[in-house]
Amino acid sequence: MSKNLIDKINNLNKVSLSHQVHSDIPRFEAFDRLSIKEVANIEDHGFWGNEITIGSQYGTHIDAPNHFSKGRRKLLDIKFEERILPLYVIDISKKVCDNEDYEVSLEDIEDFEKEHGKIAEKSFVALRSDWSKRFSDPLAFVNKGSDGIEHTPGWSLEVLKFLNEKRNVTAIGHETLNTDSGVAFDKNKALEGEFYWLDSDKYQVELLNNLDKLPATGALIIISFSQIKDISGFNCEVNALFE
Repeated sequence: MSKNLIDKINNLNKVSLSHQVHSDIPRFEAFDRLSIKEVANIEDHGFWGNEITIGSQYGTHIDAPNHFSKGRRKLLDIKFEERILPLYVIDISKKVCDNEDYEVSLEDIEDFEKEHGKIAEKSFVALRSDWSKRFSDPLAFVNKGSDGIEHTPGWSLEVLKFLNEKRNVTAIGHETLNTDSGVAFDKNKALEGEFYWLDSDKYQVELLNNLDKLPATGALIIISFSQIKDISGFNCEVNALFE
């Protein structure tokens, strides 16, 4: 590797977009809490080793298309060139402060492109809601009201269709547990937006962190995960680089 390339990388800003993982983080009810069992210690075995039990969608994680759509690509079908992408950050955080059920609209996307230029194809679009600031409080994160509905923001189906069919972006990401808003899920009794996106053979990353530390454009996102065969997603390491 050339010294010039190393110097360029060293001089870039670097932000981790992943949450730390432990047993008390917000999680899907289908998964048990993370558990860690010590199987060896330094005193008795000469090394420290653990067995870890974790759900496939736990903490900051990537969803492969086959997570919702049978026959679509598995986790290891998502090659590295699809996981190092130009990053666009759509900020709806102020609107979410006023309305926890807010869904990003086509008008939001139009306003974004007027200010920052057209969203490029083969890019990653992240939805900043600042919901990640609730991550340390699982009850506030899920935000279930007395009506039994999870009042959380999300993507609208029309925006997902626009990003897929008009902009041909490679992937999306968000800070919440679900692609769809809690109100949309309650109304439709299904995650229509998530199904549409994954059925389009595209992937997504959920439970992103630190999007408020990134510029709207100009960053590069890098997503890495363990090479486990025949699964629909897994906890992942997500980082961003920018000048």
